[in-house]
Amino acid sequence: MHKRIEIETDMIQLGQFLQLANVIESGGMAKWFLSEFPVFVNGEEETRRGKKLGVGDVVEIEGEGSYTVVKEE
Repeated sequence: MHKRIEIETDMIQLGQFLQLANVIESGGMAKWFLSEFPVFVNGEEETRRGKKLGVGDVVEIEGEGSYTVVKEE
């Protein structure tokens, strides 16, 4: 399943993105989540919760689906 996640700014950190996409309940869960579940940003595995995502980036999470970062209109 592919979802579009709207952000208000040009960039968002991966940890914040996971929370916005309702993958995790709080930002504090990001480090644990990234250590336990494979997360790919634009096809490359990412483990840093502070990784900056921009408009057009694709985040894929095994068991959750894929998400595209889009600018809120």
